[in-house]
Amino acid sequence: MYQTVKQLLAKGVHRHRLWWLRLDHPLLMEIPLGELVTPIRAGATTADPAYLFLDELTYADKWDLWLKTFYDETWPVRIAGSSSSTAALRDRRLESGVGRWEEQYLAPYLFAEYLDLVGIPAPIPVEMSLAETIDACIRTRPAVENLAAPRRRFLLTGGFPELLIGSKDQAHGEQSILLQSQRTLRNDAVERAIYKDIPQAFGVQSPKLLERMLYILAGQFTGILSPKSICKGLDGLSQPTFDRYLAYLERAFLVFTLENYSGSEVSKQKRGRKLYFVDGAVRNAALQRGIGPLNDLAEMGLLIENLVAGHLHALSQQSQIRVYHWRQGNEEVDLIYDHPERPLAFEIGSSASHHRRGLQAFMERFPRFKGRTFLVAPDLLPRAPSESTGHIGTLPLDLLLLAISSQAERELQGRLRV
Repeated sequence: MYQTVKQLLAKGVHRHRLWWLRLDHPLLMEIPLGELVTPIRAGATTADPAYLFLDELTYADKWDLWLKTFYDETWPVRIAGSSSSTAALRDRRLESGVGRWEEQYLAPYLFAEYLDLVGIPAPIPVEMSLAETIDACIRTRPAVENLAAPRRRFLLTGGFPELLIGSKDQAHGEQSILLQSQRTLRNDAVERAIYKDIPQAFGVQSPKLLERMLYILAGQFTGILSPKSICKGLDGLSQPTFDRYLAYLERAFLVFTLENYSGSEVSKQKRGRKLYFVDGAVRNAALQRGIGPLNDLAEMGLLIENLVAGHLHALSQQSQIRVYHWRQGNEEVDLIYDHPERPLAFEIGSSASHHRRGLQAFMERFPRFKGRTFLVAPDLLPRAPSESTGHIGTLPLDLLLLAISSQAERELQGRLRV
């Protein structure tokens, strides 16, 4: 929204036509939105409207009905609003927005965006679907050999612009940047969601219990959820309450879950879910891990899997294509991108020697994925499934991250019609 203000000023819009309101401010929270906007629209016309930027829009009472009023009564205003959490959307009336406004999901920065921000862009060919983009990358083999260091910093700092801008300062060491980002994320993401956004939206009476549950989830991320064992570790927490609290954390953009792929919608709902954090750095901040991940190869492997899952989750929000995991007995595949025509399956490993048993078993169980499965690891070379006797391709981790993030950018541009 700041960038939009800057663009409007550059186009000659007078600053008196631009208004920025922080609606979570104590002095503004109790004032009806219509009362705030009425004096602003004075003197505005359809040809020369007032531009309103409503930060934390959902803190305004009956905000959805007021937006409906502004639209239906053709008030001479143009409005952009933000909300740091969809938790606050619970009371809105869905029919109010039909045909009147659009909602856009903005994920934390993805890898390609981060590289652009720090001045080391790595352009790749982008096609109509993720599968086609990956095929094009395998053919052209764009240079991704020197991205391990920036990827590591991106992984540990988190995809938040203000933190990433600060991380460009090479005068500060990696450990210093990591610790500072964790302190910021704990205050701005974790504690804000637990003690402000969620209680304000849902009336949670015990945010400390919610916080404890988040810590347990953070310790079990990328694993299969076991509500019974978690409830057992949290005395007094029933499974219905667990399910409700988990939904709150998802709507606050802290975590997301992936269902087990089965090819049947009924079965998908009955099988175990895997839990991931929208951004792995938030998980580290919640647990106050400090520099621990730097020295723990196993934990770093889980963070890399979470990184890829978070990228696919961001893409799915734009493409409306669902993401799953798969587990049957002792065999599993980390991530399934269930495109109706060009589906993909990925196993995330730490080296080229990572086993391929799960991918092979998955293809045998679901033949539509034959020739569409990949082993992903940092030190692999790009190779098409057709070039392998087992029909399993290989992708370097950084190339997959670039492909997913570039595809998500394309999908978002399509949704925004730019």
